[in-house]
Formats: sequence, C-alpha cells, structure tokens
Amino acid sequence: MNLLNGAAFGRMEGALQAAEMRQRVISNNVANGDVPHFKRSEVLFEELLEQSMGNQQGQLIGKRTNQKHIAIGAASSNLPVPKVITDETTSMNNNENNVDIDREMSLLAKNQLSYNFYIQQINHEVKMMRTAIEGRA
Repeated sequence: MNLLNGAAFGRMEGALQAAEMRQRVISNNVANGDVPHFKRSEVLFEELLEQSMGNQQGQLIGKRTNQKHIAIGAASSNLPVPKVITDETTSMNNNENNVDIDREMSLLAKNQLSYNFYIQQINHEVKMMRTAIEGRA
C-alpha cells in the first residue's frame, strides 16, 4: 500500500523501532545493575529526528513515482537511525557501575507510554485510511 510510504508514517515507524530498541537497552541496563564496571547505555532517536527535520525547513520535497525521476529536495527516506550510546564518563558506585535502578525503571515506564502512544497513532492512521478507502464513517 503506497499510502503507508509517506514521510509522517515513516517517522512514526522509526519512533516505534527506537522505542523497541530503547526497551532492550534499558532492560540490559537493569539486568546489569550490580555488575562491576558496567556502563549504562541509552538510545538516541528523537534528538536526531529533530535535527534532521530542522535541516529541511523551507525546502521543497518532491515525491518520486518512478525511480527514473529526478529527486527534488531531500529524500523522505533520510530518517535517522536510532543510535545506542554508552555513558563511559560517570560512576555511581564504588565498583564503577553507573546504573541507577530507580532512574532506569522510570525511563522504562516512560518508554512504555511512548510505545503505546506510537501504536495508537499508527492504528489511528490505518483506520483513517481504511475509512477513506471504504467511504464509510
């Protein structure tokens, strides 16, 4: 379905993938909370998305319906890829581990809320497309 290839849907899909990756990273942090010398990691996506969208303001972006067409403006597939970064500089315990379990658990709850929101938005978009195609309210 070509309607799902739009930039807005692509951003939502990227955010959902970032939330899935963030779930794995935070779970790994929690699992290694007592391991000496373990350094916590986090996922960057929203910041990268904001930067990439900020660079496109005022640009005209054309939609290519054929691979032979000349691209106009930035390609809609230039979505950032979520990045996992590790905090090597801080230390919370005498064993040089920097995992704060309370913080990680709150990040886990926040990520779950974000994930649920992304799923609801995607479901809403698909429902709206289905309504438009079927012509019913």
